[in-house]
Amino acid sequence: MPREFPVPEPLHAHGPARVIAVCNQKGGVGKTTSTINMGAALAGYGRRVLVVDLDPQGALSAGLGVASHQLDRTIYNLMLERSTQIGDVLVPTKVPGMDLLPANIDLSAAEVQLINEVGREQTLGRALRPVLHAYDYILIDCQPSLGLLTVNALACSSAVVMPVAAEYFALRGVALLIDTISKVQERINPDLAIDGILVTLYDGRTVHSRDVVATLVDQFGETVYDTVISRTVKFPETSVAGEPILTYAPDSPASQAYLQLAREMISRKPA
Repeated sequence: MPREFPVPEPLHAHGPARVIAVCNQKGGVGKTTSTINMGAALAGYGRRVLVVDLDPQGALSAGLGVASHQLDRTIYNLMLERSTQIGDVLVPTKVPGMDLLPANIDLSAAEVQLINEVGREQTLGRALRPVLHAYDYILIDCQPSLGLLTVNALACSSAVVMPVAAEYFALRGVALLIDTISKVQERINPDLAIDGILVTLYDGRTVHSRDVVATLVDQFGETVYDTVISRTVKFPETSVAGEPILTYAPDSPASQAYLQLAREMISRKPA
């Protein structure tokens, strides 16, 4: 049985932000959904949150109801144009206390353009530095690859949250991601650590899902969050609605699970 985590105390001041990369090179594991709902849940507990869309597909932006393809400036401009300031790109979301740095297809050109930049792995970190004092959490939704954009996210983060679907094939990618994190620790960011492995798409009715969770716990112990995110038809509906499940279906089990996850994250590392 998962542990219960206490409702966190309110904050009387904000910052400096804890920067967390939400990362898995395998697609379809609930990474973007988890970034949106972790952010909304943390904001619901009075934390100031910035969510960063670092995927050219712009799913995080779309999931928060932002038509990023219509924006003149996105995270791409912030990272690659000296004239663009972070205030030019920040977009408030419908969730009180949560802001967004949006992305669109322009970001797909960033990896090629960054190759010749000096200190290319630190580009995102430099872009975020001016607002670290204003937020308690910065959650970076990485693209499903281990390219230069993802390395940028890992280079400026203190922690990684790794969503892993409760499916056998999802397990195979965990070792590869952990190897990448180890290389970033050794070469770029020694402060980087895995905050937790988040089991998603869980179906407690199947032996398969339960076996995958048992395997993860056997291999990674307390690194695996107690909180598990179950499958629900509500998630696709929230994507169409452009809002977190916490506002779309606040009484649903999935909404309560993300609130539990936020409490667990705060209890592990107080903001």
